Amino acid sequence: MDDLESGALDSEGEGNLIAAAQQIARALASKRELTDEERKALVHLRAQLSTFTLDSEKKKKNIEEGASREEHLDVIHEKIMRWENDQSMIWDLGQDEAYQYLNAVDETWKLIERLENSHSDMSVEKDEMLRNAHDVLQTAMVRLEEEFKHMLLQNRRSIEPEHTSFRSSEEDAAEVGSMISSSFDDSLRRDSFNRISEESLIDLVHPEILPDLRCIANLMCSSGYEHECSQAYVNLRRDALDECLFIVEMEKHCIEDVLRMEWATLNFKIKKWVRAVRVFVRVYLASEKWLSDQIFGEASLNLSCFIEASKAAILQLLNFGEAISIGSKEPEKLFCFLEMYEVMSKLSPDIDDLFPDEAGSFIRTQYHELQQRLGKCIRMTFLEFKKAIASNASATAFPGGGVHHLTRYVMNYMKNLIDYGETLELLLSDHGKEGSNSFCHETNSPVEDEQSGVSGCGFPKLAPHFHGISSVLESNLDEKSNLYKDAGLQHIFLMNNVHYMAEKVKNSELRLIFGDDWIRKHNGKFQQHALSYERSTWSSILSFLREEGLHSSGSGSVSQTLVRERLKNFSLAFEEVYRAQTAWVIPDVQLREDLRISTSLKIVQAYRTFVGRHNGHLSDRHIKYTADDLENYILDLFEGSPKSLPNPYRR
Repeated sequence: MDDLESGALDSEGEGNLIAAAQQIARALASKRELTDEERKALVHLRAQLSTFTLDSEKKKKNIEEGASREEHLDVIHEKIMRWENDQSMIWDLGQDEAYQYLNAVDETWKLIERLENSHSDMSVEKDEMLRNAHDVLQTAMVRLEEEFKHMLLQNRRSIEPEHTSFRSSEEDAAEVGSMISSSFDDSLRRDSFNRISEESLIDLVHPEILPDLRCIANLMCSSGYEHECSQAYVNLRRDALDECLFIVEMEKHCIEDVLRMEWATLNFKIKKWVRAVRVFVRVYLASEKWLSDQIFGEASLNLSCFIEASKAAILQLLNFGEAISIGSKEPEKLFCFLEMYEVMSKLSPDIDDLFPDEAGSFIRTQYHELQQRLGKCIRMTFLEFKKAIASNASATAFPGGGVHHLTRYVMNYMKNLIDYGETLELLLSDHGKEGSNSFCHETNSPVEDEQSGVSGCGFPKLAPHFHGISSVLESNLDEKSNLYKDAGLQHIFLMNNVHYMAEKVKNSELRLIFGDDWIRKHNGKFQQHALSYERSTWSSILSFLREEGLHSSGSGSVSQTLVRERLKNFSLAFEEVYRAQTAWVIPDVQLREDLRISTSLKIVQAYRTFVGRHNGHLSDRHIKYTADDLENYILDLFEGSPKSLPNPYRR
């Protein structure tokens, strides 16, 4: 007020001076004749009077405007402080209170703009008023920031998508067996990426408060408090996204913890990661991006807020993947690597859209580099799989000559890999030569011979790799067959395993890879092993029933003694075969039945003919078994349960 009074006194003095000058001018103007000097003085005096008058009026106007603005600022300050003294949250008191407060803050900012844009000579007074206005604005911004955080926090919604269930248990994580201890179960199936429809937005905050949040954000940003507003938003939304990770059951693990996990636990967590990452990106991150759009609009601030809020959560997911990518490369992990790679591949466009431009380049780079590392893991693990087959040695023969667990594992492994055919083709296409020929030297037949059905198959680039695997498996099985001392059991073992391979290919999508020529060739292989079994087992036994050597030298008649001796030896040999081969195994029912029938036709018919031809030299006590007995006993073979024949001498 002292400044205003001083201004008033100065104004009064200037008024008296102007009045005196005007009186002199009128006196000069009233003279009839003026000298040149007087005329010049009059013109100059009038000009000075005009300037003096304008300056005086301007000063008067500035004084009046200054007083008006100061009064306005006092009114605004009173309004702001009235809410400041009330500890209640303004928006909790209703919309009217909220909009009155926003209007008061807006008026403060507009007053500051007018002061900064004014050209008043009252610089001292203006600077003082500006400082006061900024103090009022600072107080209001602190309050608005608190209101902004309060609304974001109180209206947060932690929603689990209704179409997705993450409430799983350890029982869901059936461990994929190793090649040494168990088979790769036929029932293993990949999780379908499209099992759930997670491409939907959800409300992460109650939608009715979005207009209020947008108003506060706009006012704070336009008032120069963009950093404070964005930081408050980022801190709260970062915590909210951490809670979203908790909903999808993603725990925080350091890389060292992941590397130390047992495979059963790790496999379970990888499956959860695959489900979590696709829902987190397509539901939670997409919804978070939409939320930041609604609050901050389409400006660059919207993108930077979203990226800063989501960075920690997305990096937590990527860090788990990073730990997996640097871990060991056992064959059973290949399917997990493929699941991780495929979900990342499918989400890659989403990541590029969510994190665009230079601002999102760090997240994009981290994401795509992890995807590349997983691709490398897949290639390395695939090669490790083939090496593991080749090096799978056995110290003892597989019991009963049945289908070896290595055969089951490898064939089911390849069968399940078909689900990832396109991905494998993409990743292995540049390694085809290495993949298809890396074990050629270990096979008895060239890989090229195995590929006679490749052309026209479903995955032409993948076919050489699968043919290479089957060749390595067959070479290993040949080595394992040498552990059997009985040649017949060697052929039973190879027949069982080659038959299993052929049937697995024929009755699955592996047929698209191997082709019909491969199936025909391997059908011929197991049939050949069946014939080899019959020759190695029954040829020596059937020799007892031949006619050669039964005639006595000189007389040409059949030797009764030799006939009886031959029949006795046949019975003893048959009993030995029965005792051994009832313990042998042919798991496939049809194959077992076919081999029994084939054997029965040869043995029973030869026995019936021999006994019938030499019946005159034989009594009941010499015929230990009838042809029907033999036929029934042959039906006991290959059941995997050792038996001995009774002593059924006929009386």
